[in-house]
This record gives sequence, structure tokens and C-alpha cells, in this order.
Amino acid sequence: MELAVVQGSVVATVKADKLKGRKLLILNIAGPDAKPTNTFVVAVDTVGAGEGEMVLLVRGSSARQSSDLASVPTDASIIAVVDAIEWNGRTVFKKEKQGRS
Repeated sequence: MELAVVQGSVVATVKADKLKGRKLLILNIAGPDAKPTNTFVVAVDTVGAGEGEMVLLVRGSSARQSSDLASVPTDASIIAVVDAIEWNGRTVFKKEKQGRS
């Protein structure tokens, strides 16, 4: 698993049938200190993530492990929205609770 920050979305009106209805987001991979690395990937969103949120990303065969993605042609999926990151004994990220319950 990797940390990443949602930085945008991808709209593709023509795509593989199994990707229809799926939200595609542009992610900036982050280090354990929660700082973006300027390394980007497009991932299928499985949790309803929004722009600016810190998420957990899985790649490779793990990206298709949830039952609804088993036959989807993806190698990158968002599997969680991160609430907090503690690293080296200190909190380096804490999600603002605005707009999400």
C-alpha cells in the first residue's frame, strides 16, 4: 500500500466497458511524512475520495482484490481515505473533518 493525495480527476468518455461508471482520480504519491513526491498515477476510486484527500493506494494484482474490481482492467485502486498518520512518534497528518462524516 502507498499513501497519496488526490489532485484531480480524469474524464474518459470512451473506455473499456468494465471501467464505465468508475471514477478515475489523479494521485500524487506521498511519503510516510505525508508530503507529496510529485510522482503521479491514475487510479480507480472505490471509496468516494475527493480532491485534496489523503488516500491509501494499492497497485498491481492487489488493485483487483475487492469483489467489484475482480475483472476491471486496472493496476491502481484507492481503497481507503486516511484519517491520520503517525510517524516517528508524531502526528504528521490529521484529516480535517469538514464536509465528510
